[in-house]
Amino acid sequence: MSLTLYSHPFSSYCQKVLTALWENAIPFTYRHLEEPGAGDELAALWPVGRFPVLVDNGLTVAESSIIIEHLALHHPGPVRLLPDDRAAALEVRFMDRFFDQYIMSAMQKPVFEALRTDGGRKVEVMAEAVQALDTAYGWLEQRLKGRTWAAGDSFTMADCAAAPSLFYADWVHQISPEFPRLRDYRAQLLARPSFARAVEEARPYRSYFPLGAPDRD
Repeated sequence: MSLTLYSHPFSSYCQKVLTALWENAIPFTYRHLEEPGAGDELAALWPVGRFPVLVDNGLTVAESSIIIEHLALHHPGPVRLLPDDRAAALEVRFMDRFFDQYIMSAMQKPVFEALRTDGGRKVEVMAEAVQALDTAYGWLEQRLKGRTWAAGDSFTMADCAAAPSLFYADWVHQISPEFPRLRDYRAQLLARPSFARAVEEARPYRSYFPLGAPDRD
């Protein structure tokens, strides 16, 4: 087996894949995108230029959810990140999409606006993000009722997506105490060894976060 991951430790979608790899102790070569030549190699493999990208014995696999599904199919470990049961797998995929689309995407908009040189819409974009995140937080507070993890009793791909999504979203717009179940779930994700490792490896890059990276995590 020869796996190479083109990745950056501070990227949320890279953390999602790294969590999956470390969850099952899958050996791989970490091609850090700040290493000389790594960016050119990535561009040759995936001209879109986004990351992470996994190379598995010459096969290029892009997009974080697809990478995790590829790992579950071709490099399974003791932690089944995608259930065999089709209905249960559909719930995992749905929750994975929810965290990417409604938490991470909402969080990223004010971050990207803050990185712009003009940044003329910072207040407006932040207000939109706060509204979107509060809606998502409220929905999650109810969805997580009776569940240990995002899709049920087991840690899955949905939790790999939830971990960086909630980690960074809480920096942009802190999860209110009126959502205690969601706050506890975020803390549970931070305590998971695979994601805790991702957080620690990203710590030196917190100055990249334009809205200020709190020291509480």
